[in-house]
Amino acid sequence: MKKLFLLFVAALFVASLSACGGNQVDIGIVLPTQNEERWTQDQERFKSYLDDTDYSYEILFSEGDSQVEASNIDTLISKGMDVLIITAHDSEAAKTAVQNAIDEGVKVIAYDRLIDLEGVSFYVTFDSMVVGNQQAQFLIDNAEGTGNELYLYSGGTWESNAPLFFRGAWEVLQPKIADGTFVVMNAPAHADYINQAELTTEEALEIMTQVDTDWDPAATTTLAQNHVSTFVPADNDTTAYILAPNDFTSRAIRAEFISVYDEVIITGQDADRLSIKSIQDGKQSMTVLKDVRTLVDNAFNIADKLMKGESLPTATHFYGENDVPAVPTEVVVVTQSNLEAAIIESGYYTQEEINDAGQ
Repeated sequence: MKKLFLLFVAALFVASLSACGGNQVDIGIVLPTQNEERWTQDQERFKSYLDDTDYSYEILFSEGDSQVEASNIDTLISKGMDVLIITAHDSEAAKTAVQNAIDEGVKVIAYDRLIDLEGVSFYVTFDSMVVGNQQAQFLIDNAEGTGNELYLYSGGTWESNAPLFFRGAWEVLQPKIADGTFVVMNAPAHADYINQAELTTEEALEIMTQVDTDWDPAATTTLAQNHVSTFVPADNDTTAYILAPNDFTSRAIRAEFISVYDEVIITGQDADRLSIKSIQDGKQSMTVLKDVRTLVDNAFNIADKLMKGESLPTATHFYGENDVPAVPTEVVVVTQSNLEAAIIESGYYTQEEINDAGQ
């Protein structure tokens, strides 16, 4: 009996060591994929930030797979995670695994993509509608006269931010489509809403399904090739105005359209190094910088308060049916004219890092 008791005590001791030792995770971070520079940027920023704290952490990638994402969350729960910071691959599909974490007492921060659950503590985000607003305004500011040929593209319809980007762009572009400044060359479904500036998510998706890049470079190239051959420009001396949802889609779309248009004015988003280089070279027209340094800083500050049981910042916005609280971070339009100040002088990238992009 005494021997059994000692074995029992020993087992408890080992379990205690396991819970408190090297496997313990205070803050778990789940990002969607390593195949986009945007998310490897976030990884590096989180690592450099958290390495200077006393918190243990682990960063896992879901590799564009909701099942891997669920497994990642389960793994972090098993390591005693207190706070989960997650950018969902598919926000709807992620709900079950995130709810499991909430049920286990984990505090959840939705990072850059909304997870619309009642138990989510905070949404750390950029204002996606504003991103779309700024992309659209850039196209308007660079257009003259009427009949300008406009092509609309969207991010993956399965991802929660994509409809927000598109709706934000549409509400700015719509008056200029209605008055003839722009003629939409693709996306026939837009005609049903030509006199309607504000779209619901469901209405936006009706248009988006016709111009869905699936957040995938190969799919984007195929879609752009189809549109170049199907929606023939008036002549080769015209300018194409293109709403591209982010940087890698911008580069893929431009590569196809520059062969049939004399000039391509195209938007972007994320300020990845290849596109910053492309802007310097006079190819891509603009990008929207969502400063990951600021976003990571905001995410850590929320996580730190959750770990310490302190009050969270007063929300200025509420998102989704469950009113998830947020304080959106500002974004910056980057063009050739302000790139030096916004990117290099700010320390976001060095010129050497830009030169090395893609190597």
